[in-house]
Amino acid sequence: MNTLLDKTTEVVQARDVSFAGDRLCIELSDGRELSVPYKKIPWLKWLAKATPRQRAGWSLEPGGYAIYWEQLDDGVEICHLLGMESLN
Repeated sequence: MNTLLDKTTEVVQARDVSFAGDRLCIELSDGRELSVPYKKIPWLKWLAKATPRQRAGWSLEPGGYAIYWEQLDDGVEICHLLGMESLN
């Protein structure tokens, strides 16, 4: 007999964003903090090329599911960062 397990997934939201050196730091709603070396992640090349002033111009999408930089016309979803195998 095959049985499907009911998995309840908590939706994790971004609460705050900061930069520390070459790392993008994201405070999550469950108390964790992600620290992402954005200059080493190929799909964040646009963020690495941005000026400090441009990087500081972020906003949270409604519900905190993503961070968006209007001036850069790009952003990143929290689920993509959480899905990465290694952030180091």
